[in-house]
Amino acid sequence: MKQVVQNYKSGELAVLDVPVPGCKPGGVLVRSAYSLISTGTELMKVSEAGMSMLGKARSRPDQVAKVVQSVATNGVPATYRKVMGKLDSYTPLGYSLCGVVEQVGSGIDDVKVGDLVACAGNEHALHAELNWVPKNLYAPVPDGLAPRHAAFGTVGSIAMQGVRRGEPQLGEVALVIGLGLIGQLVVQLLAASGVRVVGVDPDPVRCELAERLGAAACGDPASAAVEAAVAELTGGHGVDQVYLAAGGGSNQPVELAARLCRDRGRVVDIGKCRLDLPWNAYYEKELDVRFSRSYGPGRYDPEYELEGRDYPIGYVRWTERRNLACFLDLVARGSVDVEPLVSHVADFDDAVETYQSLKDGDLKAVAVLFRYPEQKEEAGRAEAPAVTVPAVPRGGRASAPVRAAKAPVRLAFVGAGNYATSMLLPHLAQREGVALSTVVTTTALSAANAQRKFGFAEATTDLDAVLGDKSIDAVFVVTRHSSHAELTRMALLAGKAVFVEKPLALTEDELAGVLAAVEESGNDRLQVGFNRRFSPLLREAGKRFGTRTGPASLRYLVNAGRLQHGSWYLQQGTEGSRFAGEGGHFIDTASWLLQADPVSVYAVAASGNEDLQVVLRYPDGSTATISYVTTGSPGFPKETLDLVADGKVLRLDDFVRAAVYDSSRKRWVSSRLPKARDKGQNAELAAFVKAVRTGGPMPVPLESLVATTAATLAVQAGLAGGAPVTLARAR
Repeated sequence: MKQVVQNYKSGELAVLDVPVPGCKPGGVLVRSAYSLISTGTELMKVSEAGMSMLGKARSRPDQVAKVVQSVATNGVPATYRKVMGKLDSYTPLGYSLCGVVEQVGSGIDDVKVGDLVACAGNEHALHAELNWVPKNLYAPVPDGLAPRHAAFGTVGSIAMQGVRRGEPQLGEVALVIGLGLIGQLVVQLLAASGVRVVGVDPDPVRCELAERLGAAACGDPASAAVEAAVAELTGGHGVDQVYLAAGGGSNQPVELAARLCRDRGRVVDIGKCRLDLPWNAYYEKELDVRFSRSYGPGRYDPEYELEGRDYPIGYVRWTERRNLACFLDLVARGSVDVEPLVSHVADFDDAVETYQSLKDGDLKAVAVLFRYPEQKEEAGRAEAPAVTVPAVPRGGRASAPVRAAKAPVRLAFVGAGNYATSMLLPHLAQREGVALSTVVTTTALSAANAQRKFGFAEATTDLDAVLGDKSIDAVFVVTRHSSHAELTRMALLAGKAVFVEKPLALTEDELAGVLAAVEESGNDRLQVGFNRRFSPLLREAGKRFGTRTGPASLRYLVNAGRLQHGSWYLQQGTEGSRFAGEGGHFIDTASWLLQADPVSVYAVAASGNEDLQVVLRYPDGSTATISYVTTGSPGFPKETLDLVADGKVLRLDDFVRAAVYDSSRKRWVSSRLPKARDKGQNAELAAFVKAVRTGGPMPVPLESLVATTAATLAVQAGLAGGAPVTLARAR
């Protein structure tokens, strides 16, 4: 692999071929998508490397002191060899990136291969094609956040830790001195916290940028306009906090901080500037001088960073990793905008030339990103790959009876959570010709509760015993999303008919594994819990709408609402995104109404929340737009659908009311409100049980189940790539 390195003795920069790091326990191997050049810290290091030996010594007096101590302990010759050996070695550059998990080490269970993560650390988030990153130095990237924006995670955490050290409160006024990369982020974080900000920088372009991003006023440090703005905003008292985000050898920032800060105000040093504190000025105002140490608590602690030992949240609320995750969330929700900070995106192969241009001043930038080879862009957007819709194996026993004609259909349930006990089991427990044989759960008590409530013959935690029981006709998989594909695969191989709640799979590999089990066993007796197409009200409306001759437009608004804190749906690292979990419902409904499977998917996420717009295109030119929103009113219906074609309109209101309008202005309206909202679970279960009893075809063709699952997976691919995703049919 390739990595950017520098020789501190000669100042040479190079892109070297180096071995791929191993994937050690307690971390993940990440393939870089974008890495960020810190135009402050990294350029300072690059500039120091080009100095003479005397210049290096003057710039790092702390290192000179160590050399003097080593001379006293080890003598001049040994110290000289040690120092020159260290100087004449390649050292890495970089500490902030975003990439894709390529390999997961033992002990890691919060991310999986293919997940997008933001990474931190000057030993782990380097300008390199591959990096091994320990657990506490990466964070999963929220859905919809572009990789180039997630690459700001580390510098964002530095800015966030600085703001936390200042302890801002609503309504306060802050002064940010230095409007480089860190300063611009500090401005936005303070503005998001309800603090009014005055910025200081000699560069008018950076001042104008900070004002666009939320600062109340900005100006040159020598300008009277800065003092006037502070006086106006504070009533002449001075600012509550000062954030030193400037570099260099001037003492002006420290002196300006004392002049413009109020009595007993706070001064926070984030950058690396001269700190020759004017004693009288700081003493008379009793100013509180604080330092901000990098990304947050945990920094420089090897037990935290390398061994993965987290600090209890009750004692340390904001650690390095929590700061990183918090910053990513703020960017994903639109509270912080990093795109205006991107001055230049360079190909990784051009790293040496890019550094040289920055050092020489030919490239003036706030933030520069390296784009790695696989991150192709066209018209400013990444090209999303096609998602393959796997071919369905032929030769299954779809029409062969699998049980005696008059015997009851014996069912086993794997999982007995809220959905199973509220939406499935009440219907099955009352159905003639059904025997609830066994319930399997991971905890004995939940199995016992389901047995007592619904009359299962047996309750157990032994899945293998159930799969090996030849008397059981069908297995219901109603567990957490991450286990669906594997449990389905096991049940198919055991020769059982399978009803699996959505989703069938969370990845293309999982979907391929299910189909491999179908091919290996010859068992295609599979149904996914896409129940809405079985809703009596929707079916009646579809019948009234009739056949169509031209393309249709379908709009499906899903007012999903917020999830409660602690919901396992929020565990996206293991259970997939929320849309990945339930989006198949809406895609399947649209495809059933349009009587076809989609050929492409385009998905975009609203800035700052989980709201999605998904556009499906169908072979005949029809389109379906699914608006999946979490920010709507809870008083509005959860699901509303409109189908328009051939001068007709079908309207469905939350499976409670439906209407059809035709070209002659005649209309059909459901005659009365149903006793309860019926989304089709009972009819779907009846169809499944009948198929198992008779050996007839499953209620939904396997090809349709696979196409819907592939389209749901394509939504995530489209969000990551920012372009339409073609659903390519395998041959």
